[in-house]
Amino acid sequence: MDYDRLVQVMRRLSLEAGDKIMEIYGRDDFEVTSKSDNSPVTAADKAADKIISDGLRVAFPDVMLVTEEQAATHSAQGDTFLIVDPLDGTKEFIHRRGDFTVNIALVEGGAPTRGVVYAPAKDRMFFTRADSASVEEMGPFDKDQLGACKRINVAQADNAALMVVASKSHRDQATDDYIGKYGVKDMTSAGSSLKFCLVATGEADLYPRLGRTMEWDTAAGDAVLRGAGGAVVRFDDHTPLTYGKTDFANPFFIAHAPSVTLKPA
Repeated sequence: MDYDRLVQVMRRLSLEAGDKIMEIYGRDDFEVTSKSDNSPVTAADKAADKIISDGLRVAFPDVMLVTEEQAATHSAQGDTFLIVDPLDGTKEFIHRRGDFTVNIALVEGGAPTRGVVYAPAKDRMFFTRADSASVEEMGPFDKDQLGACKRINVAQADNAALMVVASKSHRDQATDDYIGKYGVKDMTSAGSSLKFCLVATGEADLYPRLGRTMEWDTAAGDAVLRGAGGAVVRFDDHTPLTYGKTDFANPFFIAHAPSVTLKPA
């Protein structure tokens, strides 16, 4: 894999998809329908998916592609593939909260190694460089010219005073009970894969997710966090979260800075 080209293509496609998403976001009204699992989908999901999947298939025709919005790709088998969530945080999009992202990642050998997370409504862009280190690009963003980038790293956590980030749309009592096992200084909430990025930049130390997610929800944020020195592990046994599972469904997991002393499930 030509990682320099991959990162360039993923970044450009995320910006193109972001432009289309924001065009639809700015309308007075847009259609919301339900998928077979009752999750919402909008015209923005579909339009962004077409931009990204078409672009990836042209650039990397020999690499397996899995994308949330194309059910036919969900039967693909392998441990090395491109994986896309064209609009992660559809509920945030519908409720105009701004915490939605474009997620594109490369999984190799069951681990996400390169990824881009772009939050067009918040003007934040995170990605892993060709050398696998993670950066945040400072806007304004040019599709053809990389802007100034800042290397990001997880924080050195104080286990007596952790900053915890949790989901805006999927918070529950089990999550609160688990967070209660830690010494917490403060908590914040965020939508979509921005939660991974907050841990990657050191704005948070811990993100536990005790709920259903799919690999396309997590791969890009996971890649960014790993490239910043962080980790994503299974909730039950604290082994690394792996990708390429038969149904692409994730177990419960914990994203964290390595300096956090994890508590048992």
